[in-house]
Amino acid sequence: MSQVWNFSAGPAALPREVLERAQRELLDWDGSGMSVMEQSHRGKRFIAMAARAEADLRELAAIPDDYAVLFLQGGATQHFAQIPMNLAGEGDSADYIVNGHWGAKAASEAAPYVRVSVAADSKADDYRRLPARAEWKLDPRAAYVHYTPNETIHGVQYHEIPDVGGVPLVADMSSDILSMPLDVRRFGLIYAGAQKNIGPSGLVLMIVRRDLLARATRPMAKIFRYAEQAANDSMLNTPNTWGWYLAGLTFQWLKAQGGLAAMAERNRIKAERLYAAIDGSGGYYRNAIDPAARSRMNVPFTLHDSALDARFLAESEAAGLIALKGHKALGGMRASLYNAVPPEAVGALTAFMRDFAARHG
Repeated sequence: MSQVWNFSAGPAALPREVLERAQRELLDWDGSGMSVMEQSHRGKRFIAMAARAEADLRELAAIPDDYAVLFLQGGATQHFAQIPMNLAGEGDSADYIVNGHWGAKAASEAAPYVRVSVAADSKADDYRRLPARAEWKLDPRAAYVHYTPNETIHGVQYHEIPDVGGVPLVADMSSDILSMPLDVRRFGLIYAGAQKNIGPSGLVLMIVRRDLLARATRPMAKIFRYAEQAANDSMLNTPNTWGWYLAGLTFQWLKAQGGLAAMAERNRIKAERLYAAIDGSGGYYRNAIDPAARSRMNVPFTLHDSALDARFLAESEAAGLIALKGHKALGGMRASLYNAVPPEAVGALTAFMRDFAARHG
């Protein structure tokens, strides 16, 4: 199959132009006669590439100088634990907003290192809506407030940045970072696994206000201390050189597309087109999420008869529409519409959905 449309929730589609460039440079990167994966991370070529990647990211996201940019490892899940280790002292509490699976997991993994207070939770509504800011029970003495702006499994997304007063706001943006413009100054710390909108799995991007780096006072190994990573330009140990390189290519691609404002408009149109196909199907397809909370990145939907699920998945894959199976916790279908998923993919999906409904109605 020469061309497929990849709707995977992660690891997810990468821009075709990025992959083609990486393919061209695989055996001879930057005139070195070697791949980037064979380069020393201490070498001039790699250090120059890393500096450009950070500079491009700072330009894209308008990151101020008083924020450090870190290229880390471990996946976002590891940082569920590392964040309280670095931002909270012994006996401190932190507020967690739980609006889906990943917010709940972040709170659970933080519990050994900070007193977790669940300040809002929409589990009683099966995570089909977002806890409104007025419902949040925040403690002004908390070390930080953690939330997940976009939940990949349940398909809910905050479209506005919440005001939490003077407490640092921490966001797991693994699934929506760089999909829209971002006011970095509203946050104390932003982190994201790369495998959705940045690059391949195995890399974590972090943007952290520099004054917060001094909070890490508890005993821990240097490798876990964000201040040490910042002081060593994310090279305290050997970094994920391949992931860093591909992230840099993705940042260049985003700039060539017109930046984050252009991506936001493209993502809005893609999502609206898919939701229109679902809502306009006469109940054949359904999305149960509160419309105000619908994600532009991850769109779960069900068929009117679950007995058709296997046929839908088999026929869609045969048509080149890949990874539409929903998460095991919810079943049904899910289409992830990250930056690298082009409008043509959504057009192909909605056309298939209409045809499938006509044939199996």
